[in-house]
Amino acid sequence: MPLILDSSPSPSSPPPSVVELSPATIRRREHQEADVVIVGAGILGTSLAVTLARQNRSVILLEKSLKEPDRIVGELLQPGGVQALKKLGLRDCLEGLDAIRVKGYEVIYYGKEVEIPYPLNAAGADGDREGGGFDGEKPYSNAKGSGVKRPEGRSFHHGRFIQQLRAAAMKEENISLIESTVTGTVKDGWSKQVLGVEAETKDGRKDVYFGQLTVLADGYASRFRKEFITHAPVSKSKFYGLELIDADLPRPMHGHVVLGEGAPVLLYQIGTRETRALVDVPEGTPSASTANGGVKGHLRHVVLPSLPKCVQSSFERALDDGKIRSMPNSWLPPSTQQVPGMILLGDAMNMRHPLTGGGMTVAFNDVVMLRDLLSPEKVPDLGDTARVKQQMRRFHWRRKYLTSVINILAQALYSLFAANDPQLKALQLGCFRYFQQGGQCVDGPVGLLAGIIRRPFVLFYHFFAVAWLAIWLVVRQAPVYRLPWTLLSTVGIFWKACVVIFPFIFSELRS
Repeated sequence: MPLILDSSPSPSSPPPSVVELSPATIRRREHQEADVVIVGAGILGTSLAVTLARQNRSVILLEKSLKEPDRIVGELLQPGGVQALKKLGLRDCLEGLDAIRVKGYEVIYYGKEVEIPYPLNAAGADGDREGGGFDGEKPYSNAKGSGVKRPEGRSFHHGRFIQQLRAAAMKEENISLIESTVTGTVKDGWSKQVLGVEAETKDGRKDVYFGQLTVLADGYASRFRKEFITHAPVSKSKFYGLELIDADLPRPMHGHVVLGEGAPVLLYQIGTRETRALVDVPEGTPSASTANGGVKGHLRHVVLPSLPKCVQSSFERALDDGKIRSMPNSWLPPSTQQVPGMILLGDAMNMRHPLTGGGMTVAFNDVVMLRDLLSPEKVPDLGDTARVKQQMRRFHWRRKYLTSVINILAQALYSLFAANDPQLKALQLGCFRYFQQGGQCVDGPVGLLAGIIRRPFVLFYHFFAVAWLAIWLVVRQAPVYRLPWTLLSTVGIFWKACVVIFPFIFSELRS
């Protein structure tokens, strides 16, 4: 039998034998039928289930394992994600996690540090296209005495947060949360419309669940992606994660990006005592070869010496402990949704490098948008496939004000931070010096990263401002007699900047 979890009655409720079940609950329990079947009780799937249930939709939420997940990414929620969570009425899911307030970033470039706080006036710079601030609030202001605080993110243990979201789903009477592994979709043989899914429990029992709409949100390793979209994820590196205990970070309550000769290293607290270290290791890294001791040898001999002194002892202890886990860093541009009766969402449909921590922010903002586009007022019947497809086309293009910014920024920043040729190294230095300028040179980029500035042109402007600064630094430092060669190298730097960003821009426009 599958494990079926419906909302639990309060202590003051009548005994289960005398509780009158709603027709929708009876449909879910006895006929395994609902308005919506959602596959994957992760970040997007669970929050979408709660959102639709609160619109009086009947939801079946399927998850292969309801144990607390143990992942090394999905641990930092940007301010734009916190605000989306608030809009969904799920802000309290961040409580009781030992979550850490995140005030911005600290970039460390060959030992030199620069603080990048979240911007005070980002929302006032058109952070929210639908009205200046968030949830109808006034935009953030730089005015003295205004009492307005800078936006903040949160970092935490991923599994604890997921369990909080699932607990919120359990409180909704319109949701049945079922532990079962989905093995395939059920389609109409004539129209090819998706009618539901096939699933199998741990004890081998097979079931079929039907819905007017089926949402597939089964994560980065989706088993359905190949069936419904033509794009395939591209992964050229992996994050190797360590959990540091009692690490002394240079700037508490900030994410840290450490840049040096190799690929970037991320450091951020996920609890009062715990700090996550994520080390990017590109494919074919010579120092991570078997002959050089593998990844562990790379971490010990290359990464460890490059870290701030205050972090090295805790990093070395975690390395000696031997608990190293990995996660592929993937790029997958978004796709339009044209299959009748089915929507592919979350990491199953769109991924970007986790360097900027934008994945959960994208997911929660997608749910906010779907709440409006698929509301009962706009789509009374989710079985109206033509209307749903029309709304999903709108969703695809409307979400780009945020997601295209986060997607392109993540890939472009990674290209600079993992620089492996002279032109990229020049752009990397230009990026750091740009941050050192402060003011809008910091507020703009970090506002984009935080998910609170949603203007693609702002990204374009700052990226090429970095490129021109990189070119100026090369020209200024070169001796006069090398001017012809210097001018040639500046052309190479500008060309490299174009090669970095335009393919990602085109991928957003094509999709």
